[in-house]
Amino acid sequence: MRKIVGLGFAAALMLTAAPAMVVLTAPVAAQAQNGQAQPAAEAARFTAFIDNEFEQELKLRPQRATALGRKQDNDKWDDISDAGQLKLLEWRRASVARMKAQFDRAKLPPETRASYDMWAMELHRAEATYKYRRYQPPFYSFLYSIHSELPNFLINTQAVSDAADMAGYNARLKSLGAVLDVGIAESRQATAQGVNAPKFEIERVIEGSKVMISGQPFTASGADSPLWADAKAKVGKLKAAGKVTDAEADALLADAKAGVLGVKAPYERVIAWANGELPKAPSGKTGAVSLPGGLEWYAAALKLNTTTDLTPDQVHALGLKEVERIQKEQDALAQKSGFKDRQAFYDDRAKKFPPTPWTDAIRADYLRQYNAAIARNRSLLPSVFTNLPVYKAEVVREPAFSEVAGGAAHASGPNLDGTRPGRVYIHMLGVTDDPANITDLMCHEGIPGHVMQGDIQVRQKGVPKFRSAYRYVAYGEGWALYTEYLCKEMGAYQDVASDFFRLDAELFRAARLVTDTGIHAKGWTEDQAVDYMVKTGRRPPQQARSEVRRYITLPGQATGYKIGMLKIMELRHRAEKALGPKFDVKAYDDLVVGEGSLPLAVLERQVDEWIARQKAG
Repeated sequence: MRKIVGLGFAAALMLTAAPAMVVLTAPVAAQAQNGQAQPAAEAARFTAFIDNEFEQELKLRPQRATALGRKQDNDKWDDISDAGQLKLLEWRRASVARMKAQFDRAKLPPETRASYDMWAMELHRAEATYKYRRYQPPFYSFLYSIHSELPNFLINTQAVSDAADMAGYNARLKSLGAVLDVGIAESRQATAQGVNAPKFEIERVIEGSKVMISGQPFTASGADSPLWADAKAKVGKLKAAGKVTDAEADALLADAKAGVLGVKAPYERVIAWANGELPKAPSGKTGAVSLPGGLEWYAAALKLNTTTDLTPDQVHALGLKEVERIQKEQDALAQKSGFKDRQAFYDDRAKKFPPTPWTDAIRADYLRQYNAAIARNRSLLPSVFTNLPVYKAEVVREPAFSEVAGGAAHASGPNLDGTRPGRVYIHMLGVTDDPANITDLMCHEGIPGHVMQGDIQVRQKGVPKFRSAYRYVAYGEGWALYTEYLCKEMGAYQDVASDFFRLDAELFRAARLVTDTGIHAKGWTEDQAVDYMVKTGRRPPQQARSEVRRYITLPGQATGYKIGMLKIMELRHRAEKALGPKFDVKAYDDLVVGEGSLPLAVLERQVDEWIARQKAG
């Protein structure tokens, strides 16, 4: 991170009678020191203020506290009700008002102004999120529907290192059903306003909910249900580590079992609600344009996800332009390798590596290759970075209750102290992908992509604490896509095929710009979108279907990748042109990843200020 720079001693210099000598008188030196100290002191005061505000936010968002590795309120869920969402918004309104009343932005050092701007911007984002909350009810999202997200949080995010942690885990288990009931109520309000979840999502909620209440302890025999298996594993680790006695372990397990059994009725209510929704659940044309007021919502969703003011038409046109550019680069690479064009290259790979049904042996081999790629990428980082990750990174299979054929890989960064490593989750149902994709995928999801960025963000020093927690899609996904290009500079792609599939991955993200806007602003049907993603985005049919369904239920999210990458590349080219031989790619990459997740407009200001400092130096 950059140091806080003072105002300097310019204008305090006084010439004496002695030739070629500069003397700084004591009173003026003291004034200069005060000039330096004043912004630094104001920055420290601002950081203390915002850190206190963030602590208040964490009281309203206990799940965020848990994700950060905090122990506080690890027995509570976020309040997703209308009242809870309004309470959070009203708190943020008051917080920003307090900040503006107590601080003059112009008197803060440049580094601190970024945090000021982000805190103010969060109010605008919160206002939009609350205004359009009916368009994203709790069971609507293909990735974040609470029927699977809440158990996933308990299993993969809530760390248990002692008996008190397990007691908090059990308390959340026991109150999980209450959150599901709130989710049903919120979803009914959305339906009343004409926002119905697509049929495929309702079907997914039903099937996923059934998984959660199947197996032991709901049955006398068979495999353990997901939550029961996790509770047993967590208590087992405590017992093996000597953190609890046999009697304490038995008591914790008994409490957990009661909590697991307690989710049966709530999940049955979710299933009953979903079955009632099926007859009216839409299929075919299901984008925002088909919803009342949906185009307005989609414009807001684009702004939230890209942190820009780009319109749907602008994003669509940009996508078409990028698709054409990348295809030309693929043709050139294919021809350089002796093939007629990109299609001939794809055809050759398909013959050599046809899609194969997953087996346990194939899964084990792919996981070995994924983890090896992570390790190899880590060893190459010093060529383009000085700021390196320190925590463990691992690649694991997607949990059974959320795994789908063709599902997109995704990642989570480590927690604050690294006790929960950074993880990449891979869906291993359906058929395999070309192994030439492995390197690029691990660049994006793992290192130097999401996992590395999260590793560095949670360890940020000298900035307000909220900076380690906030995430912006365009920055995070743009960074990960930019790192696919960095991996080429690092020498991670060991053959033509892996480099060709780097371009394939970029083509896929460019096609997303076209598809997302096609669905939500131009009235594309699901099948139209799938067809485009198969023919132009080059995705296998199962994956194309899964991707399109994700875009339908998360409007705008898929556009953040390419929009963010293009901005990071634009800023790099700006720095290269401005600095010439003084440009250092390590310094640039360290700057962008070291700033943590930022809105793109704030990132641009930070880079421009860095360029000015480099030129002055």
